[in-house]
Amino acid sequence: MVLTAKEEILDALCRATKLDDIPLTEGGGHADFASTVAFVLAKREKSAPAPIAAEIARSLAKDPTLAGITITATGPYLNFTIGTERLTRALAAALEPGYGALPSKDTRVVLEHTSANPNGPLHVGHIRNSIIGDTLARCFRKAGFPVEVQYYVNDMGRQIAIVVWGLGRATSLPDPNEKPDHYIARVYIAANRALEEDPGLTTAVDSLMQRVEQGDPGVERQFRDAVSRCLAGFSVTLRDLAVPHDRFVWESDFIRNGDTSRIIGQLRHLPGYHVDGKEYLDLREQGFDKEYVIRRSDGTSVYAARDLAYHTWKGRNFDRVIDVLGADHKLIGAQLIATLHLMGEKTPDIVHFEFVSLPEGAMSTRAGTFVSADDLIREVSMRALDEVTTRRPELSEEERTVIARAVARAAIRYDIIRISPDKSTVFNWKEALNFERQSGPYIQYAHARACSILAKAGDWQPTYEIVTTHEVALARHIARFPAVIEETAMTLRPGLLAVYARELADHFNAFYQFEPVLGSEGATRESRITLVRAAQNTLHEALETLGIDALRSM
Repeated sequence: MVLTAKEEILDALCRATKLDDIPLTEGGGHADFASTVAFVLAKREKSAPAPIAAEIARSLAKDPTLAGITITATGPYLNFTIGTERLTRALAAALEPGYGALPSKDTRVVLEHTSANPNGPLHVGHIRNSIIGDTLARCFRKAGFPVEVQYYVNDMGRQIAIVVWGLGRATSLPDPNEKPDHYIARVYIAANRALEEDPGLTTAVDSLMQRVEQGDPGVERQFRDAVSRCLAGFSVTLRDLAVPHDRFVWESDFIRNGDTSRIIGQLRHLPGYHVDGKEYLDLREQGFDKEYVIRRSDGTSVYAARDLAYHTWKGRNFDRVIDVLGADHKLIGAQLIATLHLMGEKTPDIVHFEFVSLPEGAMSTRAGTFVSADDLIREVSMRALDEVTTRRPELSEEERTVIARAVARAAIRYDIIRISPDKSTVFNWKEALNFERQSGPYIQYAHARACSILAKAGDWQPTYEIVTTHEVALARHIARFPAVIEETAMTLRPGLLAVYARELADHFNAFYQFEPVLGSEGATRESRITLVRAAQNTLHEALETLGIDALRSM
């Protein structure tokens, strides 16, 4: 299969070149894999890369481990094409449930995502974090890793103190059917306006922050209740997006169990630690001009101190730590890594994502200028229902509603995940609701079409006669799926899977358009039905890994 072939090619290249790090990428339309290793050797040997590539190709052609792989040198590039026998084995594997799953591994992964401040509903920017994190978690599980997904609950910060203070003076109750997180947002926005109008009121907020850290039972209960109300609303939104968490870890627990105090005690032994009213770590030798504040002058710890305690705990209980954070966390994320390194603790891999903004500008819960994820889901679901009704008017309203919800989720998740996290984006309703190419519903429709063909096919036997251009292109793309799963997990680039799934739908639709399936006869018919089944199963596995329902009918 392709993944095995890739490993065999890398091993053979290492033996032939005596190099440990071999560049090997997808070959595009020319081959399954390609390597520019000749350029690396050309620098070392001070020779032209083209004859080096030719010599490597001749050497590899004699390697018995690469039997069934065609190796060619095109100028300075080495191209590798998988032969029919290997392709047949890959298609046979693609007929099996769970195709693409890799062998189980022992490396325990903890992946933290979303972790939005519980001071209002999740908005469009927050769910980019959720969808990136959830897709990565699904890819890691598909790649064979044991994964725990965590939500780090900020129940100690100033924003939560403002919510608690606002609830204590609120004159209005939640509206009927109002989600609790939306009510919390109304309270938070009103409290911020009151504080802006009368800055003297901030002393009450400061007092709440001091009392909660000192362990005042009544204040602790107020904070916990306020945050729990907001999280109850979050859970509904995340469920609608098919984004589960295995554990909610509360920030305050690292105060209560003494971990934060122990971390601060450990930091005080570092040479760059200063106590000057406030307590902070001087990280100038690590390239940071800004002080890394650990404790305020009033004695309360800051978020960074509790975050260090949390990451120390994660690093000691898991083999790999992954965080999904917004671009505004780049500085504190880098400071966190530098400090953990000084402490001799395990450091996280951080996936930073740029912001989603509205055409009118950035979103802010404090200012009340945001599109909530609930509003987004509701609007997309309504438009999806209109689309499904147009396509399938014969279905019952209940059936159309179920399909519309799945289509809406696909539209939202795919529109977000297809864009690389390091690129900012302006959220556009029209683009998110695009049911043509580049969309989740487009991939769902390809899967539903394959299911329809199989339902009409009757009895058939797996047959492998891959001959035409479109058959070969589809078969090769199907065979790549396990390698894409591995690369997505290893590079922390979930967009790779999104692109793969859309291209698979493209290849299937081209195959369906140009190669008759049910109208064919004999071995050709059996072989094409086999290819449809392999495509349908791979589309199903890819969609599920993207967190999108693989609908059988649309």
